Amino acid sequence: MSRKQRKKQAGRSASTVRSPASGKSPAAPTPGGLGAVRGWIAVVVVATVALVGVWTLRSARFSEAAPAVVPAAAPSSGAFSAPSPARASTAPAVRTLRVEVLREFSHERDAYTQGLLWWNDQLFESTGRIGDSTLRRLDPQTGEVRQRIDIAPQYFGEGLALVDQRLIMLTWRAERAFSYDRDSFEPLDTFRYQGEGWGLCLDGNRLVMSDGTDRLVFRDPVTFEPIGEQRVQLRGEPLYQLNELECVDGAVYANVWEDDFLVRIDPDTGFVTDYIDAAGLLQGDDLIGSEVLNGIAYDPAAETFYITGKWWPKMFEVRFVEN
Repeated sequence: MSRKQRKKQAGRSASTVRSPASGKSPAAPTPGGLGAVRGWIAVVVVATVALVGVWTLRSARFSEAAPAVVPAAAPSSGAFSAPSPARASTAPAVRTLRVEVLREFSHERDAYTQGLLWWNDQLFESTGRIGDSTLRRLDPQTGEVRQRIDIAPQYFGEGLALVDQRLIMLTWRAERAFSYDRDSFEPLDTFRYQGEGWGLCLDGNRLVMSDGTDRLVFRDPVTFEPIGEQRVQLRGEPLYQLNELECVDGAVYANVWEDDFLVRIDPDTGFVTDYIDAAGLLQGDDLIGSEVLNGIAYDPAAETFYITGKWWPKMFEVRFVEN
């Protein structure tokens, strides 16, 4: 055998050595391939450690910075919602009163009553509806309409207050108030305001106005400009839909739209001090065609109130008494 043949045979023999376990020839590892594998393993390990560390740090920071999530309470329906303990604890105790009827008398069924007030043994009433708003003078003994004017048909009449010789009447959404001479009902002035007009009364040297929310707006009685406001609370919660108002001895009495109760409000704090249950005044056939309770007037000489409602056939002279 030549030297060349012996070298070739030796190379074949070396390349065909088999693994006893597998019966296959093992691939001879090269220094470069093993290093690459080890390098990739190291990269994966380092990357994994880094990601875990970043995520742990981020989670820790987030848990420190983020406040606990407290589910919000669902809003309640109606004029007022259930009181929260914190707010209720700051509100004064509320007396519950009832209506004691002294007498009843006729009330025009076409009167969609918005405002009612007493002056000099007379009742003044404003009524509202588009095309059917009026200003009236009533006999408080019989309910007879003694004087009446119609308001321009585009206006929906609302609350009524007396300032000296002027009757001031709100409108619902026209953002206008009109003043009339108390005796002749002749038109005098027009005032502008923003938002809706609901109830109005005179509290000393300021007008108090409601707009259907929980807010009372104080206005200058001469210029009708706003000079302050107050939010109203009943047992620590906002009282919405404040409607017709009557100012009596520094307090404000209010109807609450679509409810059979009235409230007495301290206008300086906004707290309701008295809750007055007026349910059940109308009975039987008197309920047919009648709408909600609305209209409060106060006779200071007799210390009695007059109350009625929209399209009610009756008006009542009453006192508010404890149960």
